Order: sequence, then structure tokens, then C-alpha cells
Amino acid sequence: MKLLDRVVLPLRVLLVLLLVGLVFGQLVSIPGQFAHLAQEEPDLAHLRWPLTAFFVLEVLALQVVVVCTWRLLTLAHADRIFSAEAFAWVDGIVGAIAAAWLLYAAGAAWAIAQADDPGTPILLIGVGLVGGVVTLVLVVMRALLHQATDLRLELEAVI
Repeated sequence: MKLLDRVVLPLRVLLVLLLVGLVFGQLVSIPGQFAHLAQEEPDLAHLRWPLTAFFVLEVLALQVVVVCTWRLLTLAHADRIFSAEAFAWVDGIVGAIAAAWLLYAAGAAWAIAQADDPGTPILLIGVGLVGGVVTLVLVVMRALLHQATDLRLELEAVI
């Protein structure tokens, strides 16, 4: 437990910094970027609001992951990670990442249909594959947490 104690504070600081950066991006940077795009490229102005909504939703999914990670860190620090309470937070992470991946897949499909070179579709498909792998790894990790929780409950019952 000593290592966990040394990691909790720096991880919390990084999570707060990440959340502040995500909120700033969501409220200021993303809308400003696409407002600027609409001014500089009038032929792309019709994409301002769809792109703004797309990226704001993607950032929202990341914010959910940060909050759920904070709660899981709190449970781990209190030695309660192998409890039913943890499943809600793990499900939140899996759900947010799955939603972000589905939204990304839809956006990538649209972008691939518009692409006129092979590089963009290859990159978008590669990123989509990585997102799919991460999502499925998290599902496996959730199943492992469930098994470990069941084993811990059985051990506590024996003791």
C-alpha cells in the first residue's frame, strides 16, 4: 500500500490539471477555433456547429473518465476497490469511452467519405482501431475486477 500512497497525490494533481484543461478547451478553445475557421474559410462555415458539437461531446466523455478515475482512486486508496461501488465508476469509464468511440467512428466515416487522398482514411481507421482496442481492454479489465471482487468476498467468508 506504500506505493499507492505515494502515487495518489501526484495523480490527483494531474487529474485536476487535466480536468481544468478539458473544461477550458470545451468552453473556450473549441468554440473559438471553429468560429475562427468559419471566418477564415467561409466555404467551410457550415461545419462550425457540427464540429463544435462533435469535439465538445468528445471532451465531455474524457471529463467523465477523469471524474470516474478520481472516484476509483479514492476507493483504491481506502482499500475498497474490490466492492460493488467500484463497478458503477468502471461502468462510467467504459460507457464514456464506448460513446466517444462510437461518435468518433461516425465522424471518421463521414470524413473518410469526403477524403480525396489515401492517407487520411488510413490514419482515421488506425485511430479508430486503437480506440476499439482500448474499449475492449477496459471491458476485459472490468470482468477481471468482477472476478477479483468475487474471490475477495469468498476469502472473507472463509476467514
